[in-house]
Order: sequence, then structure tokens, then C-alpha cells
Amino acid sequence: MKRLLKIAAAVLALGLVAPVAVAGEETDAVAKPRTASFSSIGSPAAPSGKGSFRFGVSSSATQIEDQNTNTDWYKWTQPAPEGLGKSPFVGEGVKGYSKAIEDIGLLKDLNVDSYRFSIEWARVEPRRNHIDEAALDHYSKEIDALIARGIRPMIVIHHFANPVWVDNPEDPGCAKGPSDTNLCGLDNPVGGPLVVKEMAEHAKLLAERFGDRVDEWATLNEPMVYMLFSHAFGAGPPGKANLATNFSDKFVPALRQYINAHAAMYKAIKRYDRYDADGDGLNAAVGLTASVKQYVAVRDGKISTEPRDIAARDRFRRFFELNILDSLWKGSFDTDFDGTADESHPDWKGTLDWLGIQLYDRTGVSDPGDTPGPGTLPVINVDVCGTAPCLPPSDPSYFIPAMGYESDPGGLYPVLKDFGARYSGLPLIVSESGIATNSGKRRAEFTVRALEQIERVRNEGVDVRGYYHWSLMDNFEWLQGYSSRFGLYEVDRTTMKRIPTEAATVYSAIAKARTLSPAIRKTYGGSGPLSPEPADGTTTATPTPAVTGRRH
Repeated sequence: MKRLLKIAAAVLALGLVAPVAVAGEETDAVAKPRTASFSSIGSPAAPSGKGSFRFGVSSSATQIEDQNTNTDWYKWTQPAPEGLGKSPFVGEGVKGYSKAIEDIGLLKDLNVDSYRFSIEWARVEPRRNHIDEAALDHYSKEIDALIARGIRPMIVIHHFANPVWVDNPEDPGCAKGPSDTNLCGLDNPVGGPLVVKEMAEHAKLLAERFGDRVDEWATLNEPMVYMLFSHAFGAGPPGKANLATNFSDKFVPALRQYINAHAAMYKAIKRYDRYDADGDGLNAAVGLTASVKQYVAVRDGKISTEPRDIAARDRFRRFFELNILDSLWKGSFDTDFDGTADESHPDWKGTLDWLGIQLYDRTGVSDPGDTPGPGTLPVINVDVCGTAPCLPPSDPSYFIPAMGYESDPGGLYPVLKDFGARYSGLPLIVSESGIATNSGKRRAEFTVRALEQIERVRNEGVDVRGYYHWSLMDNFEWLQGYSSRFGLYEVDRTTMKRIPTEAATVYSAIAKARTLSPAIRKTYGGSGPLSPEPADGTTTATPTPAVTGRRH
């Protein structure tokens, strides 16, 4: 178990808290800043949306909401004896439920087109088949408030968290078998199909209640990241470490059912969202968001050209991101991750209207050969790392101390180019992009450079229809607790006051003008080093003069 936890720490540090990328690398510098313009918001999936662009921000219910005691993450993190105390306590979040309508004012101040957020399943259905109408009314009012301010909602149905009754982390072995208080989870031969059915029923409910105002849906957030912490390493609820010891009879069945759940939710939304709320000709545009990486073959602290390491790099990418996406694209399933599909699933094919790309880190991968070490990822047989000395840095300033990995602000270009070619005709959205930092200027630089890479790849014909910053405000970052700050708004953990960072000021100016001006690009853009992380750990969140000369 200690070995598995070490592996989990290495792999999850490279993927649990953020979005992700590919096997490409460095990008060209912006030599002479010019104005980069972005068009208005359009459909994320319809042909009419090609060429459109949206500015947005993202959050998730479990990470921000208070009064949220029925999730598996609350039970997992709550100190003993009431809970399991397995990782930092989520507690009352950042009061995102109580302050939901108030926080929409922050979105308005940012001038964004869209807000991507999740609806907490455990709040809507705290007990199996018991629907909390007050919770649905709360989310309905939040949706109305967004629309009243000209902000388009995008709803994520499953963002890492479940009601406790889906797979109770206090009873991962499910000694008594599936029941209304514990369905035993995706990996259980009886309970797994029941979980899929319940997820589809939940999607149906949301489509019926909110489809008259919501057209944009994401079924799953980063499905392989969820599978890793929940069913591979047991680092998060329900705490099942099945990758090494129960790969074929537990991990693979759980993954198969999770893909089944996506397809079932997709079909439920398509059937029960009967309104074209935004007039694009589609009642519902349904996708999912994928955590991706920049993968680098390495050996002995250097970039490797050895075939075995290149093969390991490709093997890890296939495991981490491509297997699920190829399954949905082709309607097949590679059960042993060897690159060849061995199951046909025609009902999965065509269940993606758009794809969200979430890139956070650059990952070194090497082949351990016939003598794997204590940190070797089992079954896939690769060694992974996120920083020096294993992975040579592309720039020392790209290292993210709070996360223990390197985040290349130019990485979106090769990632988006790759996905645009790999899944030709599938619209892409950067559904999360951000950096954990206590420096508002560093965050602003990262944001501007991400948008520069998106503009560059759009100019080359890749169908990228938007950018959502992660995140609106500081929040609960899963295994990292509240120590890692991703927010455009800093949150004072004592008063819960939201304080705009320099990045909020800059992003607001960009979204309002729908341009990256030469002045903004000169100050924040390009390809050189990022501003350093404050050595004393203090934040630079105090409001600063806007680029336009106004104060935010």
C-alpha cells in the first residue's frame, strides 16, 4: 500500500488538480505584439458556431459550496470520528452556495460570456430516489441570475463527487452487497449498472428542469483523473486501489461503466432537453472535458530519443487520455491499453458534440525496463515525473511550487493542434486553464499567454471555440486542500471576502474589449520567463490599476 500511495502521489500530482495537454512541445515567441481579436460567443457544437469564441470561467460545486455534507468528499475528508479524515477537510468550501447569487456579480465584473459550473448530485439527491426540491430551486435561481446578466450557463453533471449512497467510502468492500444506502460503485458487477442508471436519471432530471434555459452540458470532468484517484490508487473516495491488484476484474469494469455512464447521460440529455434556449438549432450541445498533458520522453535527467522511452511516453498518453476519447470517437474499447481495441461499443460512438481540453502540466515519462522501481506505474509499466532532476525544465520559472509540476504557458498550442488533427471535425473548447500561484501578475501572464496560443492555433484553422479560466475564485483543490490558489479572485479564508487579483483586472479588460491589445501583450504576453512566485508566500491580490488606467 505504501508503494501504491507513492505512485499515486506522483501521478495525481501530475493530473488531479488541473486540466491537461499532449506530446508536443515549445512554441514560437511573439516577436512584435499586435492586436489579437476574438469574435463573439456562438454554439459550442453547431456548424454555425465555427469561428465563434467565448470568454468564461469555471468552478465546481464540491470545491466551493458550503452546507454540502452529503458528498463522498465530505465524508472522506471530515475528521474522525464523524468522518474518515483521509485528506484536508473540505468543510464549508468558500461559501459558494450561500454566496451563489452574490458571486454572479464577480462574473459580471469579469465581462465573461459564460460560466461553467457543476450541480451537486449529492445535494439534489441526498438519499437514493429522494429529490431535494429546495436544492433544484436554488440552482434554478442561479441559472436565471446568470441569464439575466447575459452570462450563458454551461453545466457539468459529474465533477469528481458522488452522493455517499453511490459508493460509500466507509465501506469500500461493500460487505452486504448493493442497497439503497450503498450501491457499491462502478466496479461492482451488480451495483455498477445501477450507478450508470442513476447517473442517467440525474442527467434526465437536470435536462427536464433546466433545459428551457440551458443548452450546454458536460457529462464528466476529467474522467481518467477521477478513475485514478477513486479506483486506481484509492487516494480519494471511495478509496479503491485496484490498478495493481485488481486491474482486469475491478479497475477495467469500473472504467467501462464510467464510459457507459457518459453515453447514458448524453442520450438522456438529448432526449429530455427539448428546448433550443440559445437559438443555434440544437436543443443540447453535450461534451465532456479531458485532462491532457505535454508528454516528454526522458532518461537520466535529459530528453530522451531512445525508442523505449518514446514508446513509454506514448503508452502513458494512451492510458491517461486517449483510451477514453478513442472509445467515444470510434465506438470501441481497449481493455488492456495495448493500443488495439478488443471490444465493440457502437452505442458509445457519436456521443461527443464538443471536447473540452484542460492542460496543466508537462510530464516526463521513461521506460523502467524489466526491473520496475517502487514508483513505477503498474500494468502500464512507465515511470513518470513532473520536475527536475528527472524532467529537464523548459524554463525554471514555469515550475509551480504549490503543485509540484511544471506548467508551460505555451503548451496549449501543440496540444490543440494535435487534438484538432486527431479528432477532425470535433469542436474544441479550452474548458479549464490556470495556474496555482500567490502572484496576481504571474497568473495574468499565464492567462494572456494561453490566449495567445489559442489565437495562434485558431489562425491556423483549428476549431477552438472558447477559453474558461480555472478558476473564478480560490477553492478546495482536492488532495491539496485550500493551500493551492487558482482563483482570479483571492478568498480570505477568515471572512470569505472575494478580492480581485491583478489577473482579474487583466482578464476583465481582455473579455470586455474581446482583444489582446499590444499593451497587454507587451506587459504580460510572449514566451520568456514568468514573474517569480513570491518567496514569502504572500499574495499579490490587492487590486491594482487596470491596464486601461481604471481601478477594477
